[in-house]
Amino acid sequence: MLARLALALALGFFVGIERERRRKEAGLRTFTFATLLGAVGGLLGLPYALLALGLLGVLVVFLNLEAIRTGEGAEITTSAALLLIGFVGVLAGQGHTFTPTALAVATAALLAWKEPLAGFSRALTEAELRSAILLAIIAGVVYPVLPRGPVDPWGLIDPRAAWVTVILIAALGFATYILLKLYGERGVELAGFLGGLVNSTVTVTDLAGRVREYGRGFTGAAYRGVVLATAAMLVRNAILLGLLSLPALAAAAVPLGCMLAGALAAAVLRPAWAGAGPPQDGEGALAPPAMASPFSLVSAVKFGAFFLALQVAGTLAERLLGQAGFYAVSGLAGLVSSASAVASAGALAATGTLSADVAARGAVLASAASALVSLPLVARVARDPGLTRRLALVLGGVLLLGIAGAAGAALVRMAWG
Repeated sequence: MLARLALALALGFFVGIERERRRKEAGLRTFTFATLLGAVGGLLGLPYALLALGLLGVLVVFLNLEAIRTGEGAEITTSAALLLIGFVGVLAGQGHTFTPTALAVATAALLAWKEPLAGFSRALTEAELRSAILLAIIAGVVYPVLPRGPVDPWGLIDPRAAWVTVILIAALGFATYILLKLYGERGVELAGFLGGLVNSTVTVTDLAGRVREYGRGFTGAAYRGVVLATAAMLVRNAILLGLLSLPALAAAAVPLGCMLAGALAAAVLRPAWAGAGPPQDGEGALAPPAMASPFSLVSAVKFGAFFLALQVAGTLAERLLGQAGFYAVSGLAGLVSSASAVASAGALAATGTLSADVAARGAVLASAASALVSLPLVARVARDPGLTRRLALVLGGVLLLGIAGAAGAALVRMAWG
């Protein structure tokens, strides 16, 4: 009993500190007493817990009446926090530890971060707010009603598995869009990395277009941006593969890790030909690569359809042509959307259609194809032979590292097998 009361006292004290700092009428002592009141009610049983919460509600009414009488306005936020801290006390009195602690910490955080949260909400555009709502709809409304398992007699089409990948891609893209919006001004290289998490092809095309616009002064930044976009693509694909199939990620970890290490090393080592860099101030200053709306329902449907097509094609190719057919589909799909190809491989491995090793090789092939497709894009858009040659060396080295990593991992497995 003493341990439960001590926990309630500590949690009420913790939340009350924030209200005391803001010089609220209900401060440190009030919040501590409210939590202890709830804890005593929780100790004595449900009727007393309800009585304690009712008495706390009466206290909240008098608190707001006094605030209105003195012309300060109703204490809505403090009242809500006070009622919630009463429930925290009841939970602590009943013997819970994690739940009341988590609620108290969350309450203190929401109270303390008033200005940042308000600034963030006011900075959101209508498009971003609609995108967040759409993301919530596809995750919380559409996904639960989809049927489980394949819906066709051949076991090829699994809408629920396809929608999981749609949610993952949309969530990663939305989070990265927000990060890019907040921190993109710190540099084109950072924006290239963040953009690569969303869509490396779009990011590389944008950087290549800026080379043609700004000339050689932008070559160094574009070089590092393209390489970092490639590294980001590898990170994103590894996350996707791991979320869908941990065994497949374990099988692909060495080649993907070697490719990622090579890309990061190439980005960190600043080449001598990079020049003074792009303009930073005044007219002609650079902005981070432009990103589209963070999320759209049309994009989600297109991605889901492409994913389903890849899943069907990969399954049929594996059934009719064996592993070679699946590898061919993965490599070709990587030229268009490595995320879709990797997600398809992970989903097939998760359902047992493919082995983890085969899915891992398909994911590595798709990632390598996505990295190599940057070369023709840069050559066609930037029209800078020097940049193209240097990127060819770097991306070729990244590909060789991936091959070496895959071969080394295979030799190790054979030796231990």
